[in-house]
Formats: sequence, C-alpha cells, structure tokens
Amino acid sequence: MQPFIFDALPTRVVFGSGTLSQLKAEATRLGTTRALILTTPNQATTGMQVGEALGDLFGAVFSGAVMHTPTHVTEEALVALRQTGADLVVSIGGGSTIGLGKALALRTGVNQLVIPTTYAGSEMTPILGQTDDGLKTTVRNLAVLPETVIYDVDLTMSLPTALSATSGINAIAHAVEALYAKDRNPIISMIAEEGIRSLATSLPSIRAKSYDQDARKRALYGAWLCGYCLGSVGMALHHKLCHTLGGSFGLPHSETHTVILPHAVAYNSQAAPEAMSAISRAIGASDAANGLYDLISGLGADQALSLIGMPEDGIERAADIAVASPYWNPRPIEREALRDLIARAYVGKRPSL
Repeated sequence: MQPFIFDALPTRVVFGSGTLSQLKAEATRLGTTRALILTTPNQATTGMQVGEALGDLFGAVFSGAVMHTPTHVTEEALVALRQTGADLVVSIGGGSTIGLGKALALRTGVNQLVIPTTYAGSEMTPILGQTDDGLKTTVRNLAVLPETVIYDVDLTMSLPTALSATSGINAIAHAVEALYAKDRNPIISMIAEEGIRSLATSLPSIRAKSYDQDARKRALYGAWLCGYCLGSVGMALHHKLCHTLGGSFGLPHSETHTVILPHAVAYNSQAAPEAMSAISRAIGASDAANGLYDLISGLGADQALSLIGMPEDGIERAADIAVASPYWNPRPIEREALRDLIARAYVGKRPSL
C-alpha cells in the first residue's frame, strides 16, 4: 500500500427519520442567538415551518436562493443577514440553497446548519461554486464547510422520482471522481464505492415505488457518503465540464451531471483502470461508462444536453472554456477529444471508449 494523507472533515452529522425535531437543540449547541432561514422561492413555506421549529431563535426567511449561486443573489442575502443580526444560517433544500449558505459563510464567517432535501451532497464539502457574469468558479475553503448537517429521511419522501434520479446520479459523480482523484486514498475509495453502490441499488427502487422508505434511507445514506468523498479529495474532468456548462449556459445542475457522467468516465477509462473496476463492482456492470449510461436510462432521466437547454452552437465555446483552466485529470485534457465528448453528450449518444 502506498503512503497517503487523510484529512477528516469536522462536520457533525445527525442522520435518521424524524431528526428535524432536533433542530433547535442543534442550533443551541452552536451558540445561536438568531437564525436566518435560506430557501428557494418554491420552498418559502417550508422555511417558515422550519422557523417555527426554532422558536425564539428564528429571525427571518430569505427565499431567493437559485442555482449556480449568482453573486448578486448573495449580495441580497447579505443584506438580510445583517438586518436580521443572525449568527446562524439554516439552509434547507438542495445545492442552490446550500450554496448560498456557503457564500454567506465565506464572506462573514456565519455558522451553517444544513437540512438537505435532495441527494446533491454539497452539504458535506468545503467547496463553493458561484457564478458572476456567466462564469462559474469554485472555491475550496474550510470556511464554507457547514458545522452541522441534519439528514431527515422523512423530508426526502416526497422528492419527485425524476429529481431523485438526477440528484442521485449527481451524488454518484462525486464518488466516481474521488476514485481517480490525484489525492485519492484507500479510505475515501472504500467510502466512494459504498456510496455508489447504495445509490445505484436504491434509485431504481425509488423509481418503481417513490415512497419506499428503506430505499429512501439508502439513497440519503449514499448521498452523504458521496458528498463526503467530494469534500475530501480533488475533482477532475467531470466536475470541470459540468461547472463550465452550468455556469456558461444556465443548465440545471443535477441534470447536467447526469448527462455528462458516463462520457467523462469513458474519457478516463483507460487512464484509471482501478477506479473503473470499483465503479463496475458498485453498479453491477461489466463496463463502468456504459453501465452508468444504462443505469441512467433505466431511471428515465434525460441523457442529452440538447434536452436540458444546451444550444448546439455552444459546443465549441464549452470546449474552449473547459481547456482554458483545466482541473487535474488522470488523462490529459485534449481539446478535440473534449469537443467530441461534448458533441456526443449533446445528442445523447452512448459514451465512446
């Protein structure tokens, strides 16, 4: 075994069913005097319900979170934070809301308590992706790592099956890239394979029966593990492409990850054989890239960038942006190969090995 370095992330996790009832106790544990609730516009009512659970610690709800964390929305939330005098932000929802909480923490140092309602996994990472003038950039800083995460399976029971699928594949992507990350280690690789397996077995069950509580538990557990992987080691081609496509063309986050993942895996297949073997074991397939493509197909998710809002004339631009400042990747980033990858993903073809 090769020497390695493992840094344990210090987030406190409360996992189970009905765990939202522990919200006020967890907020008090962080020394909270006033909390600002963050939600998307569609979850404003849920935000008020969470506020009621906080009792006298509740300050206000800011319901303006949107995907890709645009900086102008963060500026609006900063005003609400200062007006409320909050020393805690409670982010309930998926990656959009969690990203906004992280952006506030980066700028002010405010504590974060996160209540995920999807499988995005952002709550377990010290990574913030934010967009300014159509360009999405990422920051890795422990200052944006939430102090506490409350996983309540009950809050995911009504997550639509379509969103469950893409959100779950987004989580799988975190673990996939952890398996071939430059700074990978055997601990994270073990967690990554278990996370992929948990989601790959539970997502089809959720599609067949949305209110299958056991499947929902396994999916949320898998999302936690996959998110932990993303927070612990570096990212590579897949995440660079998704950040480029999402930030530059306004594509939906989890849907973009779902389309790109099999193609990014195929691109790296020859350069990362051990990772491919682990992925294949976890999903029960003979080939990692095509196995992921088939898994996604079975979930009924869109598999073409053209179906989620990508303009055809954006293929060349996306390739240019992705190679301008590439992440480390096990296979060198080649502009024409990358362009072909994006073109195949645009029409939804099978990944090319």
